[in-house]
Amino acid sequence: VAMSASLLRRGLELLDAPGQGKAPPGPQRDGPRAAGAARRRKKAPELDKNKATIKGRVVKSAIEEYHKRKVVNHLSANLRYMLKGRCVANKAITEQVLAQNRGRKSKDLPPKKVAKKKPEGTVFTEEDFLKFEREYFGRP
Repeated sequence: VAMSASLLRRGLELLDAPGQGKAPPGPQRDGPRAAGAARRRKKAPELDKNKATIKGRVVKSAIEEYHKRKVVNHLSANLRYMLKGRCVANKAITEQVLAQNRGRKSKDLPPKKVAKKKPEGTVFTEEDFLKFEREYFGRP
């Protein structure tokens, strides 16, 4: 299997222990160019690590990516949170809040509550009905 040079370099950098794997410094040169190159080498040692990256893109750990994308079940924590607070608000206050948040259109209005009519008790007794039946229908 062919590996690109950047992948190979990145793998070696990950496996490389700090302080090992670097070539011993070569012969020192005198002159302005040598001094500038030495300054550049001292100035940015962390840039040598990410040569294979694109415009400052950081190399991410596969394990960190896995843990970040791993699905977490929040059910138990959410249930504990919801069941923890047993404070029930006043009915009048909740109605007031709902009324404030409700729109003014007719479709947003709640259905009107129909007042339940209580069955009225009759004035007549069973004997009165029997008496009326005898008189009206002529039954004995």
